[in-house]
Amino acid sequence: MSTTVAAGQTAPVINRPSSTSVGTIVWLGSEVMFFAGLFAMYFSLRANSPAIWEFDTAKLNVPFALTNTIVLVLSSFTAQFGVFAAERMQPRATGLSPVKWGMVEWFFLSYFMGAIFVAGQAWEYATLVSEGVSLSSNSYGSAFYITTGFHALHVTGGLIAFLLVIGKTFAAKKFGHYEATSAIVVSYYWHFVDVVWIGLFLIIYVLK
Repeated sequence: MSTTVAAGQTAPVINRPSSTSVGTIVWLGSEVMFFAGLFAMYFSLRANSPAIWEFDTAKLNVPFALTNTIVLVLSSFTAQFGVFAAERMQPRATGLSPVKWGMVEWFFLSYFMGAIFVAGQAWEYATLVSEGVSLSSNSYGSAFYITTGFHALHVTGGLIAFLLVIGKTFAAKKFGHYEATSAIVVSYYWHFVDVVWIGLFLIIYVLK
């Protein structure tokens, strides 16, 4: 069936969602199932070894983990500010004030804060290993390092994505819809890893 448009009338414009955005959301849905499996594993092992959990969770540095968590959560806000800049087609700063920052500056700040989080986790791992909590020490060690380790890999992937978007922005002759969409997609992923970590923090460090 064909649709004709009368003379002098404008054909309606249909705004379809970006295929990249839709694909990313679908992929993140599969990632939700993956982390749900990790959560289930953690709870199952904890139910079978309550004594081990009580002993080893006492070695966790909760204030340090909370500080590291705050850094990661704040990086989600800075990433969103970068998205706002991308949506108004402002790739780079027009002044020194953060109010005038563009997507690149906000994403660089998000990258820096994410790198601090990963470095903090590496320091925590080294501390726990020195106290006898390792991947092969017992069921708690296995559950702790598998759940937090996979999350750290996802954060590292997000850091690489930040650099790729920033690099594409500098390489592009003109910042347009494609570059803005890339920034938005990366923000989806970054918000996802932040939300997952909040869940991990509550389960591992608060509920123990």
